[in-house]
Amino acid sequence: MGYSDVYAAWKQDPEGFWMDAAEAIDWDRKPTRALDDRNAPLYEWFTDGMVNTCWNAVDRHVEAGRGEQAAIIYDSPITDTKATITYSQLKSRVAALAGALRAKGVEKGDRVIIYMPMVPETLDAMLACARIGAVHSVVFGGFAANELAVRIDDAEPKAIIAASCGLEPGRVVPYKPLLDGAIEQSTHKPEFCVIFQREELAADLHPTRDVDFQEFQQGTEPANCLPVEGNHPVYILYTSGTTGQPKGVIRPTAGHLVALNWTMKNVYNVDPGDVFWAASDVGWVVGHSYICYGPLVHGNTTVLFEGKPVGTPDAGTFWRVISEHKVKSFFTAPTAFRAVKREDPKGEYIKKYDLSCLEQIYLAGERADPDTIIWAREKTGLPIIDHWWQTESGYPMVANPMGIEALPIKVGSPSVAMPGYEIHVLDETGRQMKTGELGAIAIKLPLPPGTLPNLWNAEDRFRKSYLNTFPGYYETGDAGMIDEDGYLYIMARTDDVINVAGHRLSTGGMEEVLAAHPDVAECAVIGIADELKGQLPVGFVCLTNGVNRPHEEIVKEVIASVRDRIGPVAAFKLAVVVDRLPKTRSGKILRATMVKIANGEDFKVPATIDDPAILDEIREALRSLGYPK
Repeated sequence: MGYSDVYAAWKQDPEGFWMDAAEAIDWDRKPTRALDDRNAPLYEWFTDGMVNTCWNAVDRHVEAGRGEQAAIIYDSPITDTKATITYSQLKSRVAALAGALRAKGVEKGDRVIIYMPMVPETLDAMLACARIGAVHSVVFGGFAANELAVRIDDAEPKAIIAASCGLEPGRVVPYKPLLDGAIEQSTHKPEFCVIFQREELAADLHPTRDVDFQEFQQGTEPANCLPVEGNHPVYILYTSGTTGQPKGVIRPTAGHLVALNWTMKNVYNVDPGDVFWAASDVGWVVGHSYICYGPLVHGNTTVLFEGKPVGTPDAGTFWRVISEHKVKSFFTAPTAFRAVKREDPKGEYIKKYDLSCLEQIYLAGERADPDTIIWAREKTGLPIIDHWWQTESGYPMVANPMGIEALPIKVGSPSVAMPGYEIHVLDETGRQMKTGELGAIAIKLPLPPGTLPNLWNAEDRFRKSYLNTFPGYYETGDAGMIDEDGYLYIMARTDDVINVAGHRLSTGGMEEVLAAHPDVAECAVIGIADELKGQLPVGFVCLTNGVNRPHEEIVKEVIASVRDRIGPVAAFKLAVVVDRLPKTRSGKILRATMVKIANGEDFKVPATIDDPAILDEIREALRSLGYPK
């Protein structure tokens, strides 16, 4: 069957399609139906099934006689460490940690926050929670104490599992002071924290709250897998919201297992036993779906990489890892390839390694610019597959289904809709746009298994964010068009979330930090194009009347405050003081126009602008920062 046959089969019988896909999963009690629409437009899948994520990701492979196969290959050029963990070893590690958590009172439905770097113990922690029905929430290790505190208050974890530090090229990032600061700031206090001590920097443990990761597990009974309902959350993952409050995306257990398992062969073209590598971080959805759960559920070997595309030690790191560990399918962000291309434009490092094992390369996380795709294709001689999805979906919505049929690649398009996704392009009124016309990208309900059924403790916000704008559809927040062959093109975000090196960050959240400065009366943050990181945030601040301090001092302070409140991940280094901001007569700041000026693009002066002369002032301010390039 080709792609069109598979897609048609889903469209003709969605229930049957997903019940067939569910046969590939081990169930404690098989579901009697796929879709549960009793609470539409809040849909759920496989609700009457009973299943365990950890069993499907670990134990069943051991039971099937594949315990000696590598489950995880850990490669850390930063610490010069390599280790292989088999499925049998992984089962022992995870069962021990799960047993220790259970002995300390963590039960089904309890939340556990995981604040860890790219080490095997992070995957142990995720799987251990899933083993006993606890709901984990991984928080990226680069986030500041304030961001972690917000997530603690929302998820209300019984426990936090954290590392003493993370490692960046040339520096150690102490996690424990950030964790202590977050707990101090948060209203909710965890009952206990488990601290994994890294030899690069040991942390001081709080005498009554903190326990050592290794000691914690001594003398406790290993835990067996606890079956949970199909709609029981396996995790909560917070996205950057456009307001200060991040959105807690819920991932339901059964649909997650079925959908991820289906994608491993059909999208990523790997068979059980093949080596799969997603060069991402466990703090993001890619790390959840395609470093931890997807490859393990499907019986692949997953690569866990602690390093950077350049500087650990050079621009050949990706190619070394692929060659050494026999990676068949590789997945990274366009920004990583931009960094490699900047260091090695001629691809000299690629020639140093045998890449005959590698069959395809996947890009996602931000728009893949044609230059980067063409460079990678020319230098590797491999298909470069752009694909599109979101934290909310948990797996690709639009892709080139290499395991079904290699479709023609159109540079600039992530290709076509996957089964489960009927994609429409709509205008503001919900009317369908014609072929090739730009509009809001929306997906017909119900969304398929494994996608978010709701937000954590925020149903009203879920409806407002995703369902209310276009009744009967899920609003993606992206704008784009569909061509005559059914290929989708993502053109822009329809909100103010920008993409910095593959990290979705809210300019609205940054504006809140700037606005909190006592000398700032008004501000705006825009994302401008950056060759290396995709986008970089730039802040514009208008000062309160009567402020006579040097502008340089204020700029330094607002940059420091964003770094402190949101973290270095925001890459917020550019800000400028301006007299006023360009606005419409109704008071809306013309951010899109400001972006075009910064990027050196042509634009029409908006008809609704209050005073066109302000654009010249913005142009001068940007020139002082070196833009457009």
